[in-house]
Parts: sequence; C-alpha cells; structure tokens
Amino acid sequence: MSTSNVSGDPFRGGPFDLNRLEAKNAILAHNWWAIALRGLAAILFGIIALFMPGVTILSLVLVFAIFAAVDGIATIVAAVRAARQGEAWLFLFLAGLVKIAAGAFAAFWPGITALIFVAVFGAGEVVGGALTFGSALDLKEDHGRWWLALGGLLAVVFGLFLLLTPVIGAVVLSWWLGIYAIALGIVELILAFRLHARHVEHPPLAHPQGA
Repeated sequence: MSTSNVSGDPFRGGPFDLNRLEAKNAILAHNWWAIALRGLAAILFGIIALFMPGVTILSLVLVFAIFAAVDGIATIVAAVRAARQGEAWLFLFLAGLVKIAAGAFAAFWPGITALIFVAVFGAGEVVGGALTFGSALDLKEDHGRWWLALGGLLAVVFGLFLLLTPVIGAVVLSWWLGIYAIALGIVELILAFRLHARHVEHPPLAHPQGA
C-alpha cells in the first residue's frame, strides 16, 4: 500500500524510529545554507548596530526590519523543505513567521518609540528562541545539536533581558543589539559548517514512495 509522510505530525514528522531520525537530520544538513545566510545577516546587522555613527532608533528599526525579513524567510524555506519530506517543520515555520511579523511591524511603523521597539524585539526573540531550542531536540549531536540549542538559548536570554530592562538609550541599545547579533551569527555559522560537513558525508535519504 502506498503511503505518504507529508501529512505526518508537524512536530515530529510521524512515528519515531532511527531511519526517520537519520532522514530528519539529513534534511537539516541539506538546508545548511539557510542557516549560514541567517548567520551572515545577523553578523552584518551586528556590525551596523555597533559601528554606525549617530545611531537613531529609526535607523535601528529599519536595519532590524531587513534582518528579520531575511532571517524569517530563510527559516521558512528550511521549514518548507522539511515539510515536503514529511519531517518535523512546525517549530521552524512558526519561528520564521514570528521573525517576519516582527520585521513587518517595524517596517510599517518606522516612527516606533524605543520602548515599543525593545518590547517587540524582545518578545520576538523569546518566542523565536524557544521555538529554535525546540527544533534542536531532534538534531543529532554530530550535526550541531548543541550549537542550535545555544542559538535558541541566546535569543531567549537576550529577549528576556530587553523585556526586563526596556528603558535604555538608543546608543546603549545599539551596542547590546550589535554584540548579541554578532554572537548569534557566529553560533549559526558554526552550526551551518557542521551541517554542511554532515551533508557532504551523508546526503539526504531518498524519500520512500511506498511500503
């Protein structure tokens, strides 16, 4: 009888077994470029935030909107690829939507105040980081599980920091954002290189067409 995994559990992708775990990790490794793109975007955002002279909330908001859009699109692309293979995709998809929504909010409200910007950015990082941490649970250790988990944890901690200390100046906010974004970007690039190495060694498994 022919079966399809596309309609499987979006959290786990279907009944757990070693073959499914191997396939899931191979798919994540195949999407290493999306994580590398996110890492590069984060580092670029961090450099701009750290070294941009005469920083203002408006300039930070616009740069953040671009970064969030790139990050969210790359995350959703990875989720769509996983869904097509019948693997877990919901955590990645939701994380991408949260990032795009935060970026769109910033882009369409350029006159946003510092307090609201910090609250939106902080909340987005907490939710997105938690979802990223959840997606790390199914990643094998040699594929960079702990790097993905660290990236999610960094986002949650920084998001909570912003939510708990919202009243800070534009320059100080820019410094903190820059340091955080560069650190997160480095973690994601390391993860991407780990996944790329596994992808070269173990290409994605063929998707079964029948049973």
